[in-house]
Amino acid sequence: MSRTLIFLGFCTVGCLSFVSYNLVRMPALAPFAESLGAGPTSVGIVVAASTLTGVMLKLPVGALSDLVSRRKLMLLSMAAFAGPPFLYPILSSVEVLIGLRVVHGLATAIFTPLALATVASMYPIQRGAALGWYTSAAQGGALLGPLLGGWLVDHGGFATTFTVAGWIGLLALGCYLLVLRGLTENESSFSSSRRMSEVMGEVVQGVKGILRHTAMLAASLAEAAKMVANGTLMAFLPLYLVSIGLTLTEGGILFAIQGVFSFLAKPLMGRLSDRMGRRPLIPVGLLLCGGSLAVIPHMMDFSSLMWLAASFGLGEAIVTASSAALIADLSHSHNIGAGMGLRGTIMDMGHAVGPLLAGVLVALLGYQGAFGLISGLQIAAAGFFMVVTLRRVYEQVAH
Repeated sequence: MSRTLIFLGFCTVGCLSFVSYNLVRMPALAPFAESLGAGPTSVGIVVAASTLTGVMLKLPVGALSDLVSRRKLMLLSMAAFAGPPFLYPILSSVEVLIGLRVVHGLATAIFTPLALATVASMYPIQRGAALGWYTSAAQGGALLGPLLGGWLVDHGGFATTFTVAGWIGLLALGCYLLVLRGLTENESSFSSSRRMSEVMGEVVQGVKGILRHTAMLAASLAEAAKMVANGTLMAFLPLYLVSIGLTLTEGGILFAIQGVFSFLAKPLMGRLSDRMGRRPLIPVGLLLCGGSLAVIPHMMDFSSLMWLAASFGLGEAIVTASSAALIADLSHSHNIGAGMGLRGTIMDMGHAVGPLLAGVLVALLGYQGAFGLISGLQIAAAGFFMVVTLRRVYEQVAH
């Protein structure tokens, strides 16, 4: 099988996996938790449980994948995509649901950084374009999941929705098995003669080494800043729209515009980063996100908000495609998994912090003040990224 066919197959795996995952997560999860007796606080814990798994595991799992078989670890994640959805319909308590969400979170905690590392290893020259195409495929699945999930919940109920998610997860597992042998494997592989304590010691050293890499940290923080802005919009754009007399249907259209623009732009922005370099593009993407976010609460007409949603989606695409490729560029073959794990962990932190921070700021300052301050965070992240990476360029020239 040619590399192109393997790559297309792997993109299909990513798409199907996130269709399955988001079928469960949006919009079925919160009302399902309520049907089990969860109050608002418990619903928040249920929704956040899988993100917490990512925060805790993406970096160490990424580092582990540099030492053991990355393909086998991803096979474990595919089982985590396919298996848990079949268990949701038989749950009867919120506590067990939270536990299942933690287990289900293993899917993205393992698969996301390892998939990016695999794609980056497959295309060392055209890295930005390849990562752009792959992340577009995964995002396409993440967009399709909630659309299909909403229809299934309305027409078939929770049990049907979760069962369909499980079957799509199994389809993703089947596709993964088809392309498994053709995927690029990391150079280091697990030897049964090595003690697990030795492997874990090397994982710890790999994590420490990545955390000392300031340019990788800066790129990951750029992603986290973008995710803070994204989380702010997810939580408070609908409320702002209602406050100015628009509808939630119009809010859905705005989120769709944002997602479609990001989906379409990622391959193009990845290819552009291959030609122009990653460093100039990431601050541009952050400034687009920040500028769009700052202007949104000053607009009351739907047509202007549509343009701002498109602008935010474009900025999101620029940051995501360029930062993943930059981290792969900065990594060596022995720690690319750890680099992607660092990015994923810090991104998840930003995603979790965004709605919480925005909630406090909206309560204190209103929409204009809150969105303005979080916009300033994008500018600060862009400046920090430029300073750190410029210093790295000077150090390389000096040596």
